[in-house]
Amino acid sequence: MSVRVRGARVELGGRAFLSDVDVEVREGEVFGLVGPNGSGKTTLLRALYRAIEPTAGTIEVAGQDQPGRRELARILAATVQETENRAALTVREVVTQGRLPHLGLLERMRAADRRIVDESLRATGLLDAAERDVRTLSGGERQRAAIARALAQQPRVLVLDEPTNHLDLRHQYSILRLLRDLASDGLTVLITLHDLRHAAEFCDRIVVLHEGAVTRTGTPTEVLDENLLAEVFGIRARLAHHNGRPTLDVDGAL
Repeated sequence: MSVRVRGARVELGGRAFLSDVDVEVREGEVFGLVGPNGSGKTTLLRALYRAIEPTAGTIEVAGQDQPGRRELARILAATVQETENRAALTVREVVTQGRLPHLGLLERMRAADRRIVDESLRATGLLDAAERDVRTLSGGERQRAAIARALAQQPRVLVLDEPTNHLDLRHQYSILRLLRDLASDGLTVLITLHDLRHAAEFCDRIVVLHEGAVTRTGTPTEVLDENLLAEVFGIRARLAHHNGRPTLDVDGAL
């Protein structure tokens, strides 16, 4: 397993945000975390990249049980929901930050590092914008720059919190197809998504979180049904299948 979460519990301010969560993510799969707002998706991701520490339970990444922060940065890269960047940096300089975990103290970028930065910019469609001031980017472009920075780390596990936020439809599908291609090359991708149609189309497996607990885990076909959509998401929907994957036709809220 690439990521293994066992009995994870997160309490903040006396409130339990996660309760006894067990999740296993395989190498080279796109694994989706879905659930209503406040269900614990972002909390679980934050525990994975150690922005917060679990109150109980264990988290293993790439076979390592709670690695140190520097080692974790070499094997796991995370993008978070971006806020406005006020620093006077170019897009290339932002993406270059992804190489820092691989450089020693005061060590300069090598030709190989610069090639990796260029490859990350190209993969996210930002190579032509590399010298632009990041403050001039649209919300969607900032999101792609954050993903490019994560790719520049060359991680074994990539964690993304709502990466399609602020993106137009073309770039939503471009990023999701990119993540599928990266998984096909062996990268493990964990992603939170609010659009269940994207989860059904692009994820190998998903976990449904509700009120901080795991409701179901499996392939989209195994997990998504009309009862779950009604009980957890509060929507009335019809399901069909296309190319072996479920498709959703939402009638409205209950």
